[in-house]
Amino acid sequence: MFDNNIVIYKFVQDLHFFITGGDDENELVLATVLQGLFDAISLLLRNALDKREALENLDIIFLCFDEVVDHGMILETDANVLAGKVAIQNMDASVTLSEQTISQALATAREHLTKTLLK
Repeated sequence: MFDNNIVIYKFVQDLHFFITGGDDENELVLATVLQGLFDAISLLLRNALDKREALENLDIIFLCFDEVVDHGMILETDANVLAGKVAIQNMDASVTLSEQTISQALATAREHLTKTLLK
């Protein structure tokens, strides 16, 4: 508790992740949100969690925040779903395969393969 707010935190190397809620919030729900957010960011940054990598990919981290919570309502806590939504939003569909990085091209190929297998 801090000033009538519940604060859940996680420290990893030189990064600090905090989730806060009112004193009437459920601590387990807040902890689940923090863990889902942390796992999604870890997936998207390929477990390279340090300050430099976080600053270079701040847009991806903000997209994760946006997918987790909207106007105080928790939308998603599953790390795989979050990472998938952010990866899809982060890809630029107008870029041709020859202009994409290898990881972007592999993500595009994986997405197309998944779509064809699920049909």
